[in-house]
Amino acid sequence: MERRVTVRRPILRYDGEALGMAEDEIASEYALTVWVNDEEFATMVCTPEHLEELTVGFLASEGIIRKASDLSDLTIDESRGMAYATVPSAPAFTRDLTHKRYLTSCCGKSRSFTFYNDARTARKVTGSVTLTVGQAFALQSALQEGSSEFRATGGFHNAALCRPEGILLTRADIGRHNALDKLYGRCLLDGTDPSSLVIAFSGRMSSEVLLKAAKLGSPVLLSKSAPTGLALDLAEELGITAVGFIRGRTLNVYSHPERIRV
Repeated sequence: MERRVTVRRPILRYDGEALGMAEDEIASEYALTVWVNDEEFATMVCTPEHLEELTVGFLASEGIIRKASDLSDLTIDESRGMAYATVPSAPAFTRDLTHKRYLTSCCGKSRSFTFYNDARTARKVTGSVTLTVGQAFALQSALQEGSSEFRATGGFHNAALCRPEGILLTRADIGRHNALDKLYGRCLLDGTDPSSLVIAFSGRMSSEVLLKAAKLGSPVLLSKSAPTGLALDLAEELGITAVGFIRGRTLNVYSHPERIRV
């Protein structure tokens, strides 16, 4: 059965003058449990589309695979909400270890990492792509204008892979991390190198979002929203240009400004 990314529901709406019956479009929510080599690994709550991309990107982000060919088999059972991955070369660590907190001295390298798996999989980004402030405005505007699911429901995050001249690929999901994992998965499946591409993102630049960008390998992260302090520490450490509050004709460049020019 094909699952829809939105559903329509009858509601009671107040229009400023009176209450009346109406219909509203709501984002769908779907649970996908990922199995790796016959062991339950994780359950993600997501939008039920592009599930192969999501699974591949998630497994790469978690360090289970490095490239799509590391998967000898991947089966998605949408009716049961299951993804079965076979990874002959899966690393020898347990599911619990991927969520273990990672502690270092305050003066040590990688001091910003919260989890062991992030310290193991996030690497410094060295891509040399540059863009103008005008291109940054145009990319963020194009992302917002193309976000039909968000306009209909208000319940989606959107992420796009872009060249400075325009958007190449857009993905939407109720989970901001999932939208980025879908981009990552598509890159791995297509053999696309993201090191010369820019990410445009609809949400807040948290540390988790910054880490997803680093694992994907894109050197520039654009957002209409604010960053967190930890995200900016990570951006400095991992070589990512973080650009936030892209609204109207203003923006803030928070880290590695050498990639942004007038």
